[in-house]
Amino acid sequence: MRKYINIVLGILIIVLAIWLVNVMILKNKKPEQPARKIVKTVFVENVKNGTIPISISANGNLVAKNKIEIFSEVQGVLQPTPKEFRAGNSYRKGEVILKLNSEEHFANLQAQKSNLYNSITSIMPDIRLDYPEAYDKWEQYLREFDFNKTTPALPEIDSEKEKFFISGRNIYTTYYNVKNLEVRLNKYTIRAPYDGILTDALVNPGALVRVGQKLGEFINPKVYEMEVAINAKYMDLLQKGNTVNVINRDNNKTWQGIIVRVNGRVDQATQTVKAFIEISGDDLKEGIYLEAQLVAKAEQDAYEMPRKLLVNNESVYILKDSIIELVKVNPVYFTDKTVVVKGLEEGTPVLSRAVPGAYPGMKVSVFEGNPRK
Repeated sequence: MRKYINIVLGILIIVLAIWLVNVMILKNKKPEQPARKIVKTVFVENVKNGTIPISISANGNLVAKNKIEIFSEVQGVLQPTPKEFRAGNSYRKGEVILKLNSEEHFANLQAQKSNLYNSITSIMPDIRLDYPEAYDKWEQYLREFDFNKTTPALPEIDSEKEKFFISGRNIYTTYYNVKNLEVRLNKYTIRAPYDGILTDALVNPGALVRVGQKLGEFINPKVYEMEVAINAKYMDLLQKGNTVNVINRDNNKTWQGIIVRVNGRVDQATQTVKAFIEISGDDLKEGIYLEAQLVAKAEQDAYEMPRKLLVNNESVYILKDSIIELVKVNPVYFTDKTVVVKGLEEGTPVLSRAVPGAYPGMKVSVFEGNPRK
């Protein structure tokens, strides 16, 4: 009997424990609250269609339009000049850039001048006898002959006989030898062909300069050219004389250039056409990397918006009765940050900022005062 009583008490204790646990669970359980629907706030902007200029960006380096590489046509030792032959020095037109020692060549020239003078002197008696009408002009030539000046041109010949006589005495040969040496003497001194600056100097005073040796580079620092490669599909829009805005890499300086040449050949590998832009202005240096903005054409009835708002390169989100919808547009031109589209009706509210997780039919609220960024 006692055994059965213990069994019944055990069952009652277990049932009581289960009941107490359920009571405690029910007391601690919080009532379920209905889920709140989150409405996102969006920024919108009303479409204002208009004429959008399409500009093509192209990069390139500046190269001086007037640039010469200085080579030596004669041999000699480089002599010091009043202005050192050093990169960075500027020269006026006609000013001596460098000078080579020409003493040996000058002595040879003087010897040839002496031969010419002696040759003419030796034929004067024969001219007096055989060509008396020509004697005065040849005598005048000898009187005006100056060894320290450029050799004057020979007197004009009045007859064939006189011409044959002068030629038979090797006067012409000697004269042209002298003129050849005079021309070559000028090559020992190199002068500035225009106002400019020396950008490279490869020799020092006292160095032996050989024929054909490169000595340096000289440029005009006022006018530059920039070579850019443009997509071939815009080739017919590039016209000689068109103005171009050119900016530096920091976007804090702008210059205006002019298209001076457009290559008529398309590069087969890149399908681009080379255009040459002439630029002048302050703060320009050869080798500077610049970006040119070429206005190719203008799109009518178009709208420009941030490129990140374009969905799958064909659609944009618009707002209609607090619901966003996805509509297709026609993108006509892309830049790094923006896209020009057509197909949006005037005044249509479009999202001006990307909305994470946006989808067609999503309910949103509009932020008043929408600042577009």
